[in-house]
Amino acid sequence: MSSQLKLPSLLYVVQVHHYCSINATVPVLQRFFADEDTRPDFRLGREAIQQLLVALKTERHHGWGATLEALVFLFWIASGSAYRVVSCVFGVPLPSVHRIVHRIVDEVVAVLPQFVHLPRAEDLAAVGEGFALLAHHKAFRKAAGAIDGCHIRIKCPSGPDGPDYCNRKLFHSVVLQGVCDHQGRFVDIFVGYPGSVHDARILKNSPIYARGTYPPPGYFILADGGYPCLQEPLALITPYKRPVRGMAEQRFNCHHSRGRAIIERAFGVMKTRFRCIF
Repeated sequence: MSSQLKLPSLLYVVQVHHYCSINATVPVLQRFFADEDTRPDFRLGREAIQQLLVALKTERHHGWGATLEALVFLFWIASGSAYRVVSCVFGVPLPSVHRIVHRIVDEVVAVLPQFVHLPRAEDLAAVGEGFALLAHHKAFRKAAGAIDGCHIRIKCPSGPDGPDYCNRKLFHSVVLQGVCDHQGRFVDIFVGYPGSVHDARILKNSPIYARGTYPPPGYFILADGGYPCLQEPLALITPYKRPVRGMAEQRFNCHHSRGRAIIERAFGVMKTRFRCIF
């Protein structure tokens, strides 16, 4: 009878001892700790992963450890896989994957202002020169960014507000309004409005519109025809809707489109790199 009691107790001790230990036989971890290229699995280079770990400052004395939790989160957001798949890939229990992802998401949102912020005054000249090169015209040297909206697919919310999230493409989404610089780096984001809301309405309810401090006087932001052409509280330049005055307006639209296309490429890179957004 005593031997029967000791065996389950021993098994319990073994399970507790190995519960939060890294499984070195997992292929994805073998490639990471062998200093192989991390981009196929995590869509980020090794240097970028280290910068993320430093920014999060997740020094924990219990659980799975900061490195493994960051890798679980990056694999999930890069592959768009279900929690069950991520659990099998890392050899981590399914409930732990759920907790890790939600905790790291909160930590990333907390440090987001360190990386997504408006350009400083001394950087605007370089930003303008970059847009002039993109647009192939020196008239765009005062461009301080490009703005557009992007639909992020979600499950249909329950309740009476569910239909509001169905966009014109007939799937449920929330809208991410983004402003990027000439290199496709996001400098301002605003997300949360239902997919059926028009881009112009989202703009007028966003902080960048309410504050009216960016772009500074003399600069403007490029936008497509879905936005109004504005001077205050922020300067917004849109293309001619019906260029009827000859080739001048058509050429302007062409140069404008070349410069504004960077925001489309930024959204494309974001969705391609982090498949979870789909």
